[in-house]
Amino acid sequence: MIGKILFLVLPVAAFLGGSAGGAMLRGDETVIDGGHGEVTAEGHATEAEAGGHDAEPAAAPVKTAKADMHGGGHGEAGSGAVAWFNFPSQFFVPVVRNGNTDYTMILTLTLETPGEALSGVEALEHRLRDAMLRQLIIHANTGGFDGNYTSEGQLRKLRDALLAAARSAGGDGVDAVLIEDIARKEG
Repeated sequence: MIGKILFLVLPVAAFLGGSAGGAMLRGDETVIDGGHGEVTAEGHATEAEAGGHDAEPAAAPVKTAKADMHGGGHGEAGSGAVAWFNFPSQFFVPVVRNGNTDYTMILTLTLETPGEALSGVEALEHRLRDAMLRQLIIHANTGGFDGNYTSEGQLRKLRDALLAAARSAGGDGVDAVLIEDIARKEG
């Protein structure tokens, strides 16, 4: 029983620790933590959020970065910025062979989008999640998670398929799909 709990808690703790460490190392990014306000790179809340529990919570944590980090030009705050939409929960994909679930794939996915398209992507969260889960199940049923599923060729094929699924679900503002975590749980 403790092993099952550790299996769920340990990856979450590692992800949160890595996120916190990464946020501290990057000096020119802003992290928006759904409902807790905006925190600058120095870790101080902006004046508007300093006293506020009145802010409406966001669907999922979102990170934004300046475009010049990725070779883009300098512009206004909203134009050219890159934003990421993190799905609030992982994707669980059963891999079924001969009527039995052999193993379950567990993935954490993030969508890269221009800053001005982020609100549109957030509004389509459920439609995007459905389309991406459907594509993950197709990938599993066609043997995509068999063998060395972490090879660059396999992951590129999966990212391309997920990007096509996200765009077909109305996420025209989605530029890329990032696979943050991928794991296989036997049984």
